[in-house]
Amino acid sequence: MASGTENTMILAVDLGTSGCKTAVCSLDGRVHSWSFKEVALHLRAGHGAEQDPHDWWNALISTSKEAIAKSQISPAQIKAICCSTQGEGTVPVDASGTPLMNAILWMDMRGAGHVNRAAGGPIRVAGYGPIKLWNWIRLTGGAPALSGKDPFAHMLFIRDEYPEVYDRTHKFLNVLDYLNLRLTGRFVATYDSILTSWVTDNRDSANIHYNKGLLKSSGIDSNKFPEVVPCTETLGPVLPEVAEAMGLSTSTLVVAGAIDNSAAAIGSGAVRDGEAHFYIGTSSWIAAHMARKKTDVISSIASVPCAIPGKYLMTAMQTTAGGNLTFLKERVLYHEDELLREAHAPDVYKILDVIAARTPAGSRGLMYMPWLYGERCPVEDRSLRAGLINLSLEHSREDIIRAFLEGVALNTRWMVPPVQKFLGHTLESITMVGGGAVSDIWCQIFADTLGIQVHQPEGPMETNVRGAVWIAAVGLGYMNYSDVSERIRIQKVYEPIPEHKAVMNESYHRFLQLHKKLAPLYRNWNRQEESK
Repeated sequence: MASGTENTMILAVDLGTSGCKTAVCSLDGRVHSWSFKEVALHLRAGHGAEQDPHDWWNALISTSKEAIAKSQISPAQIKAICCSTQGEGTVPVDASGTPLMNAILWMDMRGAGHVNRAAGGPIRVAGYGPIKLWNWIRLTGGAPALSGKDPFAHMLFIRDEYPEVYDRTHKFLNVLDYLNLRLTGRFVATYDSILTSWVTDNRDSANIHYNKGLLKSSGIDSNKFPEVVPCTETLGPVLPEVAEAMGLSTSTLVVAGAIDNSAAAIGSGAVRDGEAHFYIGTSSWIAAHMARKKTDVISSIASVPCAIPGKYLMTAMQTTAGGNLTFLKERVLYHEDELLREAHAPDVYKILDVIAARTPAGSRGLMYMPWLYGERCPVEDRSLRAGLINLSLEHSREDIIRAFLEGVALNTRWMVPPVQKFLGHTLESITMVGGGAVSDIWCQIFADTLGIQVHQPEGPMETNVRGAVWIAAVGLGYMNYSDVSERIRIQKVYEPIPEHKAVMNESYHRFLQLHKKLAPLYRNWNRQEESK
């Protein structure tokens, strides 16, 4: 740690799909105080998912004030604000920075038809026009998601379905970009937040810039894209009115920050090339830093620009992970209808852990397929749906709960072979972070299912916050990214239990068989939705 920085604090913001967590942290990544506020999710017909950007901002202001008040430190000690946010969201704003509609989120698929028309052609390879696909992969490292789940599709959807909004749009911003706009007044995107607009040349990860050809072929006016800056860029001091609302000094700086997968990669401590971490929140992903840009179109895996200059981040994304437990809790176990007779349990996820821990590995032959919102890796298939398989009178709620946990783990194992092929080496261990990593039983289930060590760091839910702190610290010159490995603290290592590993191996083979049988049925069953 740089000399004289012992009392330096960073205000770190972690805005996920479920809500906003803001923390006052020291440079070693320790959280001194924090506050959380939920943000409403609005589901729309045709696989739409939105949030109100004003809700994000109000949550940031209220959680910041509360966290700063709890810390009982002088505002002068907080040298910077740095945000980590959900990625792949789209906010159209006018010239004053006012949102023109709700933000379209990473899980929204209403733009699928638009992106399929834009990305296709008379001849198609994996759904893309060959020349278009080659240009995207060659320049960016990836290509627009045909499922419609990224800003490329969102912008086309707005252009074609909401032309009055498109005409008034000054800039299209990602979630992180919108918060930075509100904090500083600057219209900017970071190297990682602009990625899934698929209009930048990413061949030099230390110098990401717009490509004229990609801008033209995107179908979006080039002047609607913001300036691009590195994640460690200091954007300037926080706006005076914002500083007053938060209780901060007007000299507090704003560092650009990163979207959640880039920040988690830093906060997990896995910063050396090839070191993998597994993040489990509403969605989940396996990620590892690499020295070069690379793409696997078939498995939907790519190494793309990240928070570390000169490096790329390999990411394999699972669409719905912890979101399956939220579904189980809110739509099945505690759904508010005439059948509900229990008071809401504040620690319901801890109760689920206790129940799952006393249930045998393999859930007594019950299997859960966790595809509530389609899937992305190792297959891009928006028609897949979740389901309990082999349910009988022998099963109980306990088996269902454990089957949900195991189903997410089995789906993650499905991603591991293409991830290992992509990285060029076998994973011997993985660091598990995010809200799901708080669960001891889930960490053990992952160890048993993946067949490798699972490392659980201190404060797994604070991973994105730590990442934001360390990105800010690097940006302000207080540390280097090479220092991160020394600052992460592992609190427990989970070893696979041999008899559980054998059971989960058998479950995994059944999982693969079920996908093979069910995928064609789902494609046929959901054909009408696919065409929307």
